[in-house]
Amino acid sequence: MKRERATRLLSDMITRLEDGAWPLGLVEEVYVFGSYARGALEPNDVDVVIEHGTDRRWLSESLDASINGRDSYVGMRQALRGRTRGISFQFRGRSLLDEGFELFLLWRKGEPFSLARERLASLTADPAAGPAPRDHMLAEFEGLESTVPRPARIELFGRHAKGRISITPLRLVDADLEDFEAAWHVRRRWVETSPLRRAATCALAALEQRGVDLSEVTLHGQRLSGRDQPAERCFVDLGWNGFGSMGRLLDSGVTWLEVLRPHRTKPMDALLIEPTPRT
Repeated sequence: MKRERATRLLSDMITRLEDGAWPLGLVEEVYVFGSYARGALEPNDVDVVIEHGTDRRWLSESLDASINGRDSYVGMRQALRGRTRGISFQFRGRSLLDEGFELFLLWRKGEPFSLARERLASLTADPAAGPAPRDHMLAEFEGLESTVPRPARIELFGRHAKGRISITPLRLVDADLEDFEAAWHVRRRWVETSPLRRAATCALAALEQRGVDLSEVTLHGQRLSGRDQPAERCFVDLGWNGFGSMGRLLDSGVTWLEVLRPHRTKPMDALLIEPTPRT
C-alpha cells in the first residue's frame, strides 16, 4: 500500500484508542515495526504490536471463544482498525525484540494521545527502505503472502519444519453442493450476498471433490451434521476467524481448510493443512 494510506490507518487507530471503548481501554502499549517503521514508501502492510491487560469480561469472552473454536482477538482487531484492512497485529508480541526486531513505541497507557501523533509524524519516509522480506515463509505461501498473517505463518512454519503437517494451496471454484444438508446449513447461516456464504460453499465443494464426508466437517465453528454426529475430521475456517483453535485441532488429527480472504466475486484461495501421521 502507499505510505500515505498506511499513515492514515495508524492515525485512525490512535483516534479509536483515544475514545477508549471496550476492549481498547485494556491496551497498555502500542508499537510499530517492519517496513513502515523503517520508512518504506510502499509497505506490504503496517505491522503493529499491541500489549494489553485483561478484565473479567475479557477473560469470560476469551474462554467462550476458545470453547467454541473462535479467535478471541476478532473483537479487538475490529475495534482497533474498524472496517479497514492493512494493519497486521501481533498481540502481546513484545518478545519480537528477542528475535531482533526493532519496535518503535507509538503510545503507552497514561501518555497523552498527542504524543502518539507526534511520534507517528516522526516516522518519515525513506526512499531507500523497501518492503521488508516476510519471515517464516514457505513455498506453499508464494503469491499468498499478504493473506497469511504473521502468527499463522509462524505456527505453520514450525509445524511444517518438524514434518507434522503438509500444506496444499487451493484455488477455489464456484460449484453447487451435492450434500443437501450442508447446502441448507450454508443458506440458513448467511444471506445470498454474504462473502462468507460463497466462501463456505466453495470450500465445502472442494472437500466434496476430494471425497470428504461433510457430516464430519465443522464449518466456521459449527458442525454441519445434526444429532448423532460422527467424529470431527475437518475444520473449515473463513478468514482466520478460528485461528486460536488451529494448534489444538491439528494436534488431535483434524484437517484444517483455511479460506484466506472470503469475497463475493473475486477469486478465492485456500490452504489445506493436513496433519501427518506420527510414527
